[in-house]
Amino acid sequence: MSLKNDIEMVKEELNSEEKFFEKAVITEKFVKKYKKAMIASLVAVVVLVGANIAYESNKQSKIDAANEMLLELNKDSKSSAAISQLKVLSPNLYDAWVLSQAIANRDLISLKELKNSKAIMVSDLASYELAQDASSLDEYASKQDAVYKDLALVQSAVMLMNVQDFQKAHEELSKIGVQSPLAKIASALLHYGVK
Repeated sequence: MSLKNDIEMVKEELNSEEKFFEKAVITEKFVKKYKKAMIASLVAVVVLVGANIAYESNKQSKIDAANEMLLELNKDSKSSAAISQLKVLSPNLYDAWVLSQAIANRDLISLKELKNSKAIMVSDLASYELAQDASSLDEYASKQDAVYKDLALVQSAVMLMNVQDFQKAHEELSKIGVQSPLAKIASALLHYGVK
């Protein structure tokens, strides 16, 4: 009995080794057939990862340099070298800095130029700052993405109240939603200011 078991065990081992070698041959054929494609894929992945790392590193260095220029401009707002470098490194940050300077100095020319800024927030704030009367405030507030929409409506209503146009003021205040932080102010103006 034991000899029969030993023979069966040897047969199973030979079958498993045969299967192993068969799989090895198939794998070797596959590797030989697709060797160039596998190497090209590996090289492409390495290049892609390297390019991504270089891009992120360059992007971060630009951000750091732009922040340094902004800090320099906070110390000396007349530094033409820092201004020109900031404009090159980060046009949106440059526009934000110009906006802050224009608001501080009430520079209407710069504000008019900033209305066309590619930085959406900067162009919106410049438009708000340029709105000086009730009609221009109403025009600003009618824009879909106006940041200070409700504040512009309140300001417009107050200006209209000052010229005794209570009907239009009431219309302006009614445009302010109940979810707005200025809803209570609008309600108070409707109650006390508009007759």
